[in-house]
Amino acid sequence: MPDSGSTIQFIADRGDTRLRLDQVLVRRVRDVSRLSRTAAQQWIASGAVTVDGVEAARPSAHVAEGAAVEVTLPSTATLRARPLPEDTPLDVLYEDDVLLVVNKPAGMVVHPSYKQTGGTLLNAVIGRLRDRAGSQPGILTRLDKDTSGLVVIALSASVHAVLQRDAAAGRIRKEYLAFVRGTPRPSRGRITTPIARDPNDRRRMMASPNGMRSETFYEVTSRLPAPNIERGEPAPGNRELGFDGCSIVRCELITGRTHQIRVHLASQGWPIVGDAVYGEPSAAIGRQALHAWRIALPHPMSRNPLAIEAPLPADTQALLATR
Repeated sequence: MPDSGSTIQFIADRGDTRLRLDQVLVRRVRDVSRLSRTAAQQWIASGAVTVDGVEAARPSAHVAEGAAVEVTLPSTATLRARPLPEDTPLDVLYEDDVLLVVNKPAGMVVHPSYKQTGGTLLNAVIGRLRDRAGSQPGILTRLDKDTSGLVVIALSASVHAVLQRDAAAGRIRKEYLAFVRGTPRPSRGRITTPIARDPNDRRRMMASPNGMRSETFYEVTSRLPAPNIERGEPAPGNRELGFDGCSIVRCELITGRTHQIRVHLASQGWPIVGDAVYGEPSAAIGRQALHAWRIALPHPMSRNPLAIEAPLPADTQALLATR
């Protein structure tokens, strides 16, 4: 966690370009400091913010996609409490001096918040790195609490900045596996419906023509049919899911909006099994059946290609046994 006087660096993405600079700061600095629009405007006026190395002049300015933004935290910043190290086991799939990739279980929150300061993935990562002098873990790929799978963590601010540039340039490929109700038609395609925050419930997102540009590639990989009772097949099967059959869909994020895959699939009439927010709960699984399965990226230092996969967890594997 940065101290007052230290800096936060990030690369502006497409979602930032639709906002004023003061709004971008509120969005990007919220994990470090409670920040209002008024406070963000004061930081900009005091010279605490630079864009591509040039001191920002106006809170209303818009940043270009890929711009490097640096914020020097003033002494007046109200900082979140520094996350404490915890000895929580991690399923580590890749680790070297600059990068850590873990397989997050469903039910684990990725980053501490004001309401939950412990028991998170970041607490566990800090515990693992407690003996590495100078490590500054920064999480690149965040997942919802009840989504399982791959999370990429940079071990320094400079490496995190490289990864953010690669993500903004489309050099990082993130693939998910989702169990959805029914059979998507066509069997592969792109969903480009814009996504906005639900004005009636700030915890939800929604498909909206006034939302931010969003794009998801999808492809049906297999179909899990319901049992054919007329042919004498056993009744339990996919009826445990609460509907007549489901499909496994591979999704690739082209953009990275909050709840993007869940909202996009539900907007097409293919809600994810067990998603109580954008679909219906299921007796077969106690969460949305969504798994961050594969990530491919250039290594931030060597630039050699790196591809990592996370196996399906037990609760989603159990869905395969219901066919």
